[in-house]
Amino acid sequence: MSMEEILSEVDMLERESKSLRKDIVQICWYMRGGITYDEAWQLGNEDREAIGELIKENLETTKTSGLPFF
Repeated sequence: MSMEEILSEVDMLERESKSLRKDIVQICWYMRGGITYDEAWQLGNEDREAIGELIKENLETTKTSGLPFF
């Protein structure tokens, strides 16, 4: 790989890493202690996606129903 390709790959991996950390923190916050930070890191990709979808659905439900979420 050329230096440019290597740097591009490193940039992509850094963005993915940042996104994953954000997802993990978001899961922990929305789970309100139902899962620890360390446990969240042990989740597989499919589990993280399923929890993320549940969070989005619950946010939409609260928006349409007008009930408090927090």
